[in-house]
Amino acid sequence: MNAPRTAVVVNPVKVPDLDRLRRTIVDGLATAGWPEPQWYSTTREDPGYGQARTAVEQGAELVFVCGGDGTVMAVVSALAGTDVALAVIPAGTGNLLAANLGLNGDVATGVEIALQGGRRRIDVGVCGDKCFAVMAGMGFDAQMLEGTSETAKKHIGWIAYVGGALKHLRDRPMPVVISLDGKPALRRRPRTVIVGNVGRLQGGVRLLAQADPADGLLDVAILSPRNLAHWAALSWAVIRRRERIPRMETYTAKRVEIRGLQPQPRQLDGDLIEPGASMSITVRPRALLLCVPQPAGDPDLAYDSGAAEKAAAERLK
Repeated sequence: MNAPRTAVVVNPVKVPDLDRLRRTIVDGLATAGWPEPQWYSTTREDPGYGQARTAVEQGAELVFVCGGDGTVMAVVSALAGTDVALAVIPAGTGNLLAANLGLNGDVATGVEIALQGGRRRIDVGVCGDKCFAVMAGMGFDAQMLEGTSETAKKHIGWIAYVGGALKHLRDRPMPVVISLDGKPALRRRPRTVIVGNVGRLQGGVRLLAQADPADGLLDVAILSPRNLAHWAALSWAVIRRRERIPRMETYTAKRVEIRGLQPQPRQLDGDLIEPGASMSITVRPRALLLCVPQPAGDPDLAYDSGAAEKAAAERLK
């Protein structure tokens, strides 16, 4: 059996001990008889896309990504549509994809999951020239990220986002027109519109309970609270995992167009992008091959034994 060639794309700003990271990954792979990976560091100019593409061009069959949500999103964009598997080793604070995989920041665990051979093909969303694996948003959710300081995230973790959210609870709604697969437009005045591939937010909060990352569809949530009482009722229903959530409409679609009157904060997979008055989002079905736990921490990203067996068979050729 030929062990797969691997690569590591790492954001050095997000990793407190690069030497320890390198030792853990190299030793874990060596114990399983896998070769030492190629290493690529992100830069301010390139958060990971170019590095991941180079890794693929040089023959990598599996790419570890270690960084924050922006780094993960860049590598997802590079690997979407390929047969190269992605293994996530979370760093930073948000770690949305890692949270949906049930991963913590333990590097050895991330390596073990890649070695186990659990693989799952999932959809990715596409917005402009970027792909996302978890969710996109326009409005309050991006305002929350914008209002959360890096210092607070570093010291208290995801709880810092609560402070960012409180700053914007009383902001005005944003008039938007939402088109889903070309159907008659929805005219709404929400606080935020979230387009999700999986359902879990920061802190493990599940917003989109029915989201399936491999159904070829995107889940759309339109949240329209008008006052603090509305926010409280909505939040309580989400926390309690109620089937009906007040002040929230949900839909599914393959193409989502959101058009507003003025620029709004926007985010992809927990990473802020340039503010804009619109978002055009489509889905690429089963475009990303993802390393998942056996069994996965989240049933939405459950282990696909068929994909693992296929990968093993390819290495035997």
